[in-house]
Amino acid sequence: MIKREDVYKIGKLGKTHGVSGELSFLFDDDVFDRADADYLILDIDNILVPFFIEEYRFKTDNNAIIKFEGIDTQDRAREFTGSDVYFPRELNDEEENGLSWAAIVGFDIIDASTSKTVGRIASVDDSTINILFELEDGKLIPASEELITDIDKHKKTITIDLPKGILEL
Repeated sequence: MIKREDVYKIGKLGKTHGVSGELSFLFDDDVFDRADADYLILDIDNILVPFFIEEYRFKTDNNAIIKFEGIDTQDRAREFTGSDVYFPRELNDEEENGLSWAAIVGFDIIDASTSKTVGRIASVDDSTINILFELEDGKLIPASEELITDIDKHKKTITIDLPKGILEL
């Protein structure tokens, strides 16, 4: 059984494409291409299910057309539209410095000065030049490289030298 903590969301399936079971795949992280993955994981009725990739091709920087093994008709593909797509953390063998923003969702933030857990990253706002970690409790923490003192991929923690008073905002 695949556990949620062992995967991270990389995108969502869109509309069907053609009649042979292809789907539009809108992604935030192209790790499936960089890691040469054989499969992706779909959230089907709140159960994580692996699907083997038959083929894919890029349309844009964040959109691909993907075909999974065993899904050969438009009607069958339509059943998966809107499904969230996940990637196994264990297949993302990038160096810690090369982790994508999507890969660190779910990591705990540790305050470097107190060694205490501040919260868990729910999302990353990279829409502006000042990237922010949004924690599950809604707090925003700057994701500046100058503040990050350590990333532990195995413990799923990021240690940050937090600016004084940032947690009171």
